[in-house]
Amino acid sequence: MTTRMLEPREYYRLPWSLTDNGLSWLEVTTKCNLACKGCYRDPHKDGHKSLDEIARDLEVFAAKRRSDSMSIAGGDPLVHPDIVEIVRMIRRKGWKPVLNTNGLALTPELLKELKAAGVYGFTFHVDTTQKRMDSPDAVTEADHNPLRQKFAEMVAAEGGIGCSFNQTVSERTLDQVPEVVRWGIRRPDLVHTMVFILYREPSMARRTGLSFFANGREIDMGVSYDDTDFCGGRPLKAQDVVDQIRTVVPGFEPSAYLNGTVDPDSMKWLMGIRLADGEETFGHVSARYMETVQNVSHLFRDRWLSYVTPNFLGLGRSSMALFSPIDGSMRRAMGRYLSASAKSPGHLLRKVRMQTFTIIQAVDFLPDGSMNMCDGCPDITVHDGKLYWSCRLEEIKEHGTFVSAYPANRSHRA
Repeated sequence: MTTRMLEPREYYRLPWSLTDNGLSWLEVTTKCNLACKGCYRDPHKDGHKSLDEIARDLEVFAAKRRSDSMSIAGGDPLVHPDIVEIVRMIRRKGWKPVLNTNGLALTPELLKELKAAGVYGFTFHVDTTQKRMDSPDAVTEADHNPLRQKFAEMVAAEGGIGCSFNQTVSERTLDQVPEVVRWGIRRPDLVHTMVFILYREPSMARRTGLSFFANGREIDMGVSYDDTDFCGGRPLKAQDVVDQIRTVVPGFEPSAYLNGTVDPDSMKWLMGIRLADGEETFGHVSARYMETVQNVSHLFRDRWLSYVTPNFLGLGRSSMALFSPIDGSMRRAMGRYLSASAKSPGHLLRKVRMQTFTIIQAVDFLPDGSMNMCDGCPDITVHDGKLYWSCRLEEIKEHGTFVSAYPANRSHRA
């Protein structure tokens, strides 16, 4: 099989930046009811933030970073005793509250309270890095699909709330991506976004001959980030996951991305959106569509768009029709839809929905020790009144500065 290589210049580079972004990342606790391999938060440090501390963090976001949605994270935010009030605070201040959770503490009763408080969406982290009591016999990613189905149905029963799923992927689990994709594409009405996060392991960088320094002294990165056996033999790139998705959705094509801070050709956040009705994929939204939606949002709302409602995602047919006169990709998708409907009129009775696939690659290490971060990162958080990349916050907590990397045979001076 010939690999269709990703070409970033064919996609829309999202205009998100440090101070003007689709998302922000609010960490309300370090406590968690699971222990995931590779997690970079120490549940024994810090604990729950008070409502006053959270209010101060929100003031920093409001002053320094304009965004559409607020990802509520941890730890696991559902273990915070004031999570309903936190959601209410965020919604009242004009953000869309989106809960990033493993779902273990979610009950129908709590879900009703969170909806009443204004929750906009859930992103459930479910994968084999976890040892879960609600999916105890799972060995492969596919074994967790019944649990994913349970969460998706619970959210759908409340109505009007977005539902996404995160999955950490390493070389050891890369070949299991298709079974999760196969489960998700049959349910675009329930599963609005699927996110594949490429696993990061510090020992991988050490194996490439890098040493780490903070404040002029060599350090052991294991102090901040635990090593595990989950990674495998090589770090993954976005292309690896796209190739796996294409084994199930052969025409899968991304439309938007964020590049790296050092390597402009790297795709740190990569997004593709299917146009499908649960029976068939008709195509994917185009780069022009993504550009139009983002700029219309910023023009009329003064914010780049991130999360949208399930009802908006059900406008796939209208989107194809609207953009067909000016966009070849959307015109071809509309043609496939009309052809399929002529052969099987049942397609006319089903909504054409937009379903997003996102691939995220956190920091990767270049041979000279440069750390290639997400340029315009959506997961910027607040710590001590300042903005930081959330995936490297442990370095700030432990050393008061970001860690630097250098080839092991090169001397380093403060």
